[in-house]
Amino acid sequence: MTDWNAPELETLAAAEELDLSSERPNGTLRDPVTMWVVRSGNRVYVRSVKGTAGPWYRGTQSRHRGRIEAGGVRQDVAFHRAGPDEYPGVDAAYREKYGHHTSIVEHVLTGRARASTLRLEPR
Repeated sequence: MTDWNAPELETLAAAEELDLSSERPNGTLRDPVTMWVVRSGNRVYVRSVKGTAGPWYRGTQSRHRGRIEAGGVRQDVAFHRAGPDEYPGVDAAYREKYGHHTSIVEHVLTGRARASTLRLEPR
């Protein structure tokens, strides 16, 4: 596992959104999808409101690789499924960062969304 450096981690944590492009089986990147991003500890996470059936999530599963961009950080990443032990910290990060969107934030806290939690690791 490769760790984020401190400036990248801070930038990603502060970004309201990031653009995520997953790799197709042939290695080319799909069009980017804009989504919320959170930091829990020294790790960076995203979730699909539609769970594992979400189109962008399914795209991450073909190669488990892609690219993200946010706040001037552009990084090739690996997508790793987060374990249930990581969910509480990610839930808390979503509530803290996006809680002012009360009618929306609850959608990333459902069991369906939790099952799609991906940890983004630089590569």
